[in-house]
Amino acid sequence: MRAIVTGGAGFIGSHVVEALAARGDDVVVIDDLSRGRRENVHEAARLVVADVRDAGAVGVAFDELRPEVCFHLAAQVDVRASVERPDHDCEVNVLGTVRILEAARRLGTQVVFSSTGGAIYGECERPAREDAPRLPLSPYGASKLAGEEYLAAYNRLHGAGHVSLRLGNVYGPRQDPHGEAGVVAIFLGRLAHGEPPRIYGDGLQVRDYVFVGDVVRALLAGAGRRGGVFNVGTGRATSVLALCDACRRVSGLDIGPVFAPVRLGELERSVLDPGLAERELGFRTETELHDGLTATWESVRAGEAWPGAN
Repeated sequence: MRAIVTGGAGFIGSHVVEALAARGDDVVVIDDLSRGRRENVHEAARLVVADVRDAGAVGVAFDELRPEVCFHLAAQVDVRASVERPDHDCEVNVLGTVRILEAARRLGTQVVFSSTGGAIYGECERPAREDAPRLPLSPYGASKLAGEEYLAAYNRLHGAGHVSLRLGNVYGPRQDPHGEAGVVAIFLGRLAHGEPPRIYGDGLQVRDYVFVGDVVRALLAGAGRRGGVFNVGTGRATSVLALCDACRRVSGLDIGPVFAPVRLGELERSVLDPGLAERELGFRTETELHDGLTATWESVRAGEAWPGAN
């Protein structure tokens, strides 16, 4: 398969590129390296250093490869940054997505879009299904939801088969600590430096932590699917306190957390119902939290942690 991966030098994108390269696919990465790292790009892939908002550069990359699928992961992913600079968040996450959709439309390329669960659904009393109310609390969530709606509109208008995947809190090796789910990288990074993990609020907030290897399998399962929106998570709630304890266990370091005031806009509960993806994509998560954290800790100890993880 010929595939383009936007954001392929970043956390999730680099793992997608590795999976595609491992099976012999022809892969081109589009990344402006503002957050991604050149060394993350698999040697079998070709890197095009470009911003997804640059229609000319995106068009040239698409025309040269003529991809069958584009895994669109390039994004502004920092919730707090989206509050401080909503215009920039919109430009990258909405305009950038439109640029990709237009390039894909010309060539009949399918787009598999990396969206978000927690930032779109808002507070979840129970695991949220895809038809749950969409109540984003941040410009980041709003821009990701807008991207989904553009994909759906192109599906209706042009008969495309684009797919949106609403991801839980993704973690794993090479995780960016500044994204929506950066807490795992931050906790393990601080532990590696002999510093206590910092918990904002009482630590009873719960999230759906999903390992990056499982997310990659879900993204690949979306390729070839004719449209749809699917949750990608475990369906299990893990509190920040429990996550902190699990990080301490896998690290073998008995360093207790410190507490800080809760941050504005912090969700209390965000868990996804993955049932639709199981039924229609044949996807379900396979990695238990302990195993995923162990793999992440090993990467931190090997020096693969993202700069600033502490």
